[in-house]
Amino acid sequence: MKQIPFYASISAIIISIVAIYFAKSSSELVYVDVNKLITGYSKTKIAKADFDKKAALMKANVDSLVANWQNELKNYEKERASLSPKELKLKQELLGNKQQQINGYQEAIQKKIQEEDKKVTQTVINDINDYIKEYGKDHNYKIIFGASGGGNIMYAVESTDLTEEVLKGLNAEYDKK
Repeated sequence: MKQIPFYASISAIIISIVAIYFAKSSSELVYVDVNKLITGYSKTKIAKADFDKKAALMKANVDSLVANWQNELKNYEKERASLSPKELKLKQELLGNKQQQINGYQEAIQKKIQEEDKKVTQTVINDINDYIKEYGKDHNYKIIFGASGGGNIMYAVESTDLTEEVLKGLNAEYDKK
């Protein structure tokens, strides 16, 4: 009879040790380097190339308008001496109005380029986040941290870095599409 409590306590200790071991191993903390994922993701490169083409085209349109305005300004400077005061005033107003329109157009294009850049970046980030959620579920991780170089993860054992593994899977999934 005296041995039953002894065996029960030994069993409880063994069960506790096993429970602690499984609790620690199942809640392993891991992370990915978000910057490496973004730069290494194939879709980022393609999306950036497409964005750069669009932005270059928009900037070229603005540059063309500016060049035309500068030519008109040069012509105005050349013929200025031969214009009457009324023609001079009218030409100055026209050039001033055109400059304001070009400035407004430049600002609108710049804003559109920034919005497009944000949209492209957010699409890439959404893809990465969706993949990491599925990856975490498939590999039974409770938490996957995202390190971005901003100090949120100051130190981690190299074995907890899933960046390369996730990047390979992310690119493989993108290449299937």
